[in-house]
Amino acid sequence: MDWTALSVSLRLALLTCLLLVPLGVWLGRALARAHFRGKPLCEALVALPLVLPPTVLGFYLMLSFGRDAPVGALWQRLTGEGLNFTFSGILFASLVANLPFAVQPIQRAFESVPPNLREAAWCSGLSPWQTFLRIELPLVWPGIISALALTFAHTLGEFGVILMVGGAIDGETRTLAIAIYDRVQAFDERGAGIMSATLLLVSFVTIGVVYGLAGRRRWRRG
Repeated sequence: MDWTALSVSLRLALLTCLLLVPLGVWLGRALARAHFRGKPLCEALVALPLVLPPTVLGFYLMLSFGRDAPVGALWQRLTGEGLNFTFSGILFASLVANLPFAVQPIQRAFESVPPNLREAAWCSGLSPWQTFLRIELPLVWPGIISALALTFAHTLGEFGVILMVGGAIDGETRTLAIAIYDRVQAFDERGAGIMSATLLLVSFVTIGVVYGLAGRRRWRRG
C-alpha cells in the first residue's frame, strides 16, 4: 500500500473541495439568476471539462502552466516557482477539471428556488445578503452537498489531467490513481488491487458520511 500517494490524493481532494465549492456557490447562483445573451456560452465553458478527454484537458493546462505562458509566468513572478510538476500545479488543474461537478448541482438547486421567496424576504425587510444566508442557502443545501461529494470523489479518481500536469513525483504529484497505474504496469496485480480497494472504500465512506450529514440536517429541520 502506497500511503504517501494516498495522502497526496486526500490532500488534493480536500483542498479542491475547500476552494471550489465556495466558487461553485457564487458561480452557480450567478448562472441560475442571470439572463443574458451569452449565458449558454458561459454554461458551455463550465461544462467543457466533462466532454474533453482528460489527456487533452491536461495537455492544454500543461501548456498554460508553462513558464512562457501568461498563467505560468505570472505564478513564477509571484512565487518564484513553476506550476508544472508541482502540487500547486495539480491543484490548479484539479480546480479546472472539477469545475462542472461543483457548479452544475448548485446551479440546478438555485434554479429550483422560487423567485417569489426572495421577493417576500425583501418585502419583510431582509437585505440581499440576509436573504441569501437565511432563505436561499438552506434551500440549496442538498445541491451543495452533492457538489461536495462529486468533487471529492472525482478528484480522488482523477488520472489523466494529474499525470499530464504533475507527472508522478513521489510525495508531490503522485496520487493513488497514478500509483495504481504504476502497479499494473509492473504486473503487481495484488498491490494494484489493494490500493484500488482502498480508494473505493475511502470514496464510498466519504460520500456516505457527506450524504448522511445532509440527511440528518434535513431530518432536524423537518
